[in-house]
Amino acid sequence: MRGFVRRRGNLRRILPIYEPLWAKFDLLRTLVRRDLEARYKGSVLGNLWPLLNQLSQLLIYTYVFSVVLKVKLSIKALPEDNFTFGLWLFAGLLPWIAFSGGLSQAASSVIGQPNLVKKVVFPLGLLPLVPILSSFIESSFGLIALIFFVAISSHTIHTSLALLPLVWIPQLLLTAGLGYLAAGLTVFLRDIPQSLAVILNIWMYLTPIIYPASAIPEEWRGWVFWLNPMTAIAEVYRDIILVGEIQHWGEWGVSSAIAAIVFCLGLSVYKRLRPAFADVL
Repeated sequence: MRGFVRRRGNLRRILPIYEPLWAKFDLLRTLVRRDLEARYKGSVLGNLWPLLNQLSQLLIYTYVFSVVLKVKLSIKALPEDNFTFGLWLFAGLLPWIAFSGGLSQAASSVIGQPNLVKKVVFPLGLLPLVPILSSFIESSFGLIALIFFVAISSHTIHTSLALLPLVWIPQLLLTAGLGYLAAGLTVFLRDIPQSLAVILNIWMYLTPIIYPASAIPEEWRGWVFWLNPMTAIAEVYRDIILVGEIQHWGEWGVSSAIAAIVFCLGLSVYKRLRPAFADVL
C-alpha cells in the first residue's frame, strides 16, 4: 500500500503550488497510509483482502448472471464466453466498489474523529477524503488484476489505458462531493450512514453494472445514461479496458459536469457546517 501513496519529492520543485497546500497534501498522504495500514493490521493476508473481496463479488455475480441466467455478451477482440462476461462485470464493479466503499466510510469520518475535530489547527477538510482515497487505492489492486486478465484473453494491452485518469476525475469528484455532504450532515443527523446504505443499494441496481445497458427499456435508457453519472463512469471503464476506445464521450462529459457540480455543492455545505462540528461532538 505504501507504494501507492509514496511522496514524490520532485513535484514540490516542479509545480508552483502554495507551500501550505503541500503541507496539507503531505498530511493527507500520511493519513491515507495510516488508514490503509490500520484496516488489515494483524491479519494474515493483510492488504490482499481488498482484492479477495472484489474477486469474491466477481465470482458470485458471474455465476448468477452468466451461468444461471445465461446472460451473454459480445465484446470486440474477446471470446464470447463466461470468462468474458466476468471481465465485463469486473470492469463495472471496480468503480462502484471504490465509490460506494469510500462514500459509506466518509459519512462517518468526522464523527469518528472527535479528538481531531476539536483541534483548532487541524484541517477538517481532509477527513472525508481519507476513506475515499483509501477505497480508491484498494480498488487499484483489482484494476491491475483486470488489466492482466484482459491482456491474457485478448492477447493485447490497449493503449487506451492511458486515458484512465479521464474517468478517475469524475469518479473522485462525485465521491468527494457526496462524501463531504454526508460527513457534514452526519454530525447533526446520525441516521445518514444507515440511510446511505439503503440509497447505495438501490443506486447500484439502477446502474447497469451487473446487467448490460441494452437490457434497460429504450425509453428509460437515455435517462439512466445522462442523469446517473455512475452509469457513464462504469461504461467508460469498460470502453477503456475492454474495448480499447471510448465510445461514450458525451455521457462522460455530462457525468464530469454533474460530478463537478456535486463536488462544489458538497464542499460548500461542509464548509458552512464545519464551524459547529466541535460544539456538537
